[in-house]
Amino acid sequence: MANTELLRIDGSFGEGGGQILRTSLSLSTLLGRPVEVVNIRKNRKFPGLMPQHLTAVKACQTICEAKVVGAEINSERLEFNPGKIRYGNYTWDVAESKKSAGAAALVLQTVLLPLLFARNESNLTIKGGTHVPWSPPATYLKQVFLPVLGLMGCQTFMKINRWGWYPEGGGEITCRIRPVDKLQPRQFADRGKLLKL
Repeated sequence: MANTELLRIDGSFGEGGGQILRTSLSLSTLLGRPVEVVNIRKNRKFPGLMPQHLTAVKACQTICEAKVVGAEINSERLEFNPGKIRYGNYTWDVAESKKSAGAAALVLQTVLLPLLFARNESNLTIKGGTHVPWSPPATYLKQVFLPVLGLMGCQTFMKINRWGWYPEGGGEITCRIRPVDKLQPRQFADRGKLLKL
């Protein structure tokens, strides 16, 4: 049974960027644990929720029918009370509320873990930036991140349909996520042999 006590998370911890928020949303959705995130992106030049972060909030809200308080641009506080994870076909647009090249890959990373443990397959379409500053490019997810997850038993199929660059994005990625019962542990102690640069 999920712990229903509200967990308070300080978003200014460490680098004080968006990763604390995305990880909090992902784990809250997966574990069914309500969270309150305060001081969101406090250490950034423009703190609070930007379009990319708001899209991640709305994406997690959609896949688990969460009750949310504070989901608006520039908000530095968010309450997220998740429900049950629902598989399905989903489309999110980072630039929906405002022209933005926010990273589509980071939205995918936020919902990926919970959807791996849904009851059935999910198909995602995410519109936004695919290659933008301060974010992993979509090609990194496709060629590095998802193949590593594949070694742990995850079956994901990602396609970059259209490139999206700063400042307006306009890119699109799709991803099919098949559920797993559990992740297979892996050790990555050997860095392997460099083949070429």
